[in-house]
Order: sequence, then C-alpha cells, then structure tokens
Amino acid sequence: MENKHKVYNLIILDESGSMQSIKKTIINGFNEVVQTIKAVALQYPEQEHTVTFTSFNSTGFKKIVENSKIESLNEINEESYMPNGGTPLFDAMGAAFFNLNWIIEKENPKDYNVLVTILTDGEENASKEHTAQSIKEVIEYYKSKNWTFTYIGANHDVESFASRLSISNVMKFETNEEDMQRMFSRDRNSRMHYSQKIRMNLDTSDGYFDNDEKVDSEKKEKESAQKKISFWERFFGK
Repeated sequence: MENKHKVYNLIILDESGSMQSIKKTIINGFNEVVQTIKAVALQYPEQEHTVTFTSFNSTGFKKIVENSKIESLNEINEESYMPNGGTPLFDAMGAAFFNLNWIIEKENPKDYNVLVTILTDGEENASKEHTAQSIKEVIEYYKSKNWTFTYIGANHDVESFASRLSISNVMKFETNEEDMQRMFSRDRNSRMHYSQKIRMNLDTSDGYFDNDEKVDSEKKEKESAQKKISFWERFFGK
C-alpha cells in the first residue's frame, strides 16, 4: 500500500461574542474552506488531508471536527457555531496544538505537514494557562517539525500581534461581508499553493499568502538548479 504524504489541517476559530455580527459570513466562509480542502485532495492525490476544527471562547473549547478525513467532513451551521463570551486565544492555541501533536505522535506518519489557521476578530483577553511567550516558544518548536502557522485577524494590530507569537504568515481583514469574502478567497488560493509546494518539495514555512508569481519563481529556481546539477553530472559523474 502506497504511503501518502499526510497533511493535517488545523483550524482554530474565535467563537467569542464579538464574532456574532459576522456569524453568517464566518459559517459560509468555513464551509468554503471545507470544499477547498476537498478540491485540494483531489488535485493532489498523493497527499492525504485530514481536518481538525476547534472553536473557542471563555466558556470553553469545542472540537467540532477532530482529525476527520475529507470524505466524511461535514459543513458547519448556526447550531454548531454560536459566538459568545471572551477570547482566551493563547489557551485555545495551546490546547489545540498539544492535542494535534498527540494525534500525530500516535499515528507516526513517515512524511507529513501541518497547516495551522488561526482566525479571530480580536486580541487575547481571557487566557489563564498560557501567555504570548509560552505560545511563541511552542510555535517555534513546532515550526521545526513541518508545521506552518497562519494568522488571520481583524480589529487589532494583526501584524504586531502575530509577530509576538513568531507567526509570519499574516492576513488582515475588515469585518464586512465584502472584505471577508476576499479573505476567504485568498486563503482558498493559498491552500492550493501550499499543496503545490509540498509536491515540489519547497519550503512551506513562510510565504503562505504569496501569489502565483512567487510559487512559479521558486519552481523555476528549483528546475534551474536541477538542470545545472544534471549538466555537471554528465561530465564528472555522480
């Protein structure tokens, strides 16, 4: 049996009270992400994608989907996503990271990548167990193990906040339907590029939200380097 390259998609979604005003758009956007991941899996059959989807607020954390295969992945609705409470972002990140890492260690895949998507419309305000520094240390550790972290935020200094956590893949959005549709569309394209990079064995740690030209440029650079190696091998042998 062929061993596929595992891709663990981890989505951490803010379900605090401030998300209520954009609830419908968030639900539609997440369901688009579900369809995108399914499309990615079809386009890159050598990859096996699973999804873990967790939401959070000050009342607790919900595992809406845990390490689910694409074939059995369902869309969310207004009953499964009900915003209220505060924003314990650090605690939610820590819990989600450690839980997925436990799953990965249990499965022990030969080759794998982890794509983490964090989506929030506000800054941390309710964590009790973790701090920015402790989460930064965890993120830096997992980045050395093929984990890619992306941060999508609104209504705060998104770039500065993500930088404090050692996250360089950042996208800011405005909490209106038009801009959120743009945000989800950009993330959809980025997921396709991410799997393309895995297929081409390119670095996936940074440049997640870069455009097609950057991916094509990296591809040409790699092909050019391979041609140079092949040229010299013909004359001097391997």
